[in-house]
Amino acid sequence: MVRDIVKDTDFLKIKSEPASREDMQLIRDLADTLNAHKEHCVGLAANMIGESKTVLAAILGGETVVMINPFITDRSAGEYETEESCLSLKGSRPVKRRRVITVEYRDRNFKKKKKILRDFEAQIVQHEMDHFEGILI
Repeated sequence: MVRDIVKDTDFLKIKSEPASREDMQLIRDLADTLNAHKEHCVGLAANMIGESKTVLAAILGGETVVMINPFITDRSAGEYETEESCLSLKGSRPVKRRRVITVEYRDRNFKKKKKILRDFEAQIVQHEMDHFEGILI
C-alpha cells in the first residue's frame, strides 16, 4: 500500500528502532511507496512513511532493494561534498558523503546480505540511514 510522505520534522528527528518480522506490512508499504515515487525519488526510510523503524528502500542497480536493520561495516576515508533533497523536506542542502561503503543488512526474507556501494548508490543509503538517527539534511 502506498502511504503518505511524512513532512513533520519533529517526528522525523525521532531515532528509529530495529525492525522485526512483525514489520512485514511496513516493509511492503515502504517498497510500494518508493515505487510510486521513483520518477523523482531514489530512496525512502521507514520514518518517511510514519514508522520509526530501521528499514530503508532504495533504487540500486535499477531495482528496488529493501534493507532491514542495515549497518555500515566499512567506509572510504575520503568524503566529498554534494547536494541532496528529500521528499520530506523542501529544497536541497549541501552534505558530505563517503564515496564507498560496505553495508550489511537483512533482505525482505530476513536473509543476511552484504553490499559494497559506490558513489551515488552509497550516497542514497547514507542519506536514508541518517534518517534512522533523526538526522535531516
